[in-house]
Amino acid sequence: MLTLYGVYRSRASRPLWLLGETGTAFAHVPVIQAYRLPDATAADAPLNTASAGFLAVNPMGQIPAMTDGDLLLTESLAITLHIARTRGGALGPASEAELSQTENWSLFVATAIETPALEITYTLANGTADTPEGRSVIAIAAEKLRRPLKRLQTHLETAPCMVGGRFTVADINVAECVRYAQGHPSLLAEFPAVKAWIERCQSRPAFQAMWAARMAEPA
Repeated sequence: MLTLYGVYRSRASRPLWLLGETGTAFAHVPVIQAYRLPDATAADAPLNTASAGFLAVNPMGQIPAMTDGDLLLTESLAITLHIARTRGGALGPASEAELSQTENWSLFVATAIETPALEITYTLANGTADTPEGRSVIAIAAEKLRRPLKRLQTHLETAPCMVGGRFTVADINVAECVRYAQGHPSLLAEFPAVKAWIERCQSRPAFQAMWAARMAEPA
């Protein structure tokens, strides 16, 4: 059976959303990030990324990780692509061309959007968004995002989804990175097709279920 390691408040949200979409049976091991614990090495500490039991699975000490038989994957986008190929049905690529397009969009969003979008999320989360330093960080991140968001805008002006004219794993991979920029609504408002698309993605029942589980976890 496929086993997924990681909590909802992590990049495990990506495969967890996809697994919800596909209805795949899987084992879920809720490994929490060590930095979120007062003492990750305490005897009563929950299973975390510094626990010997988890390091035996992923020596990098990062979540998510996935095992599927003898296969071990430790990158969230690789995990979602594997699930989509092996269990995704219509959410997976229907041809070699769709596979290549899915990989392209997944790499695009990871390299061009995720890091500056996370800078916005982290600045909002740490309460410094209204300071001069925080406003500067957000402004710089937003400027870095305008070019890749324009690329998405151009694509989504003529296509309802990322690949194949239907909702697929490519939408999940891209949406979960663009989500980090949603805390800057005026930025997304500059790209109405992107804004409408991500709202459609997040209206899906599987996303809503994943998000409810994420919100139920301690912050």
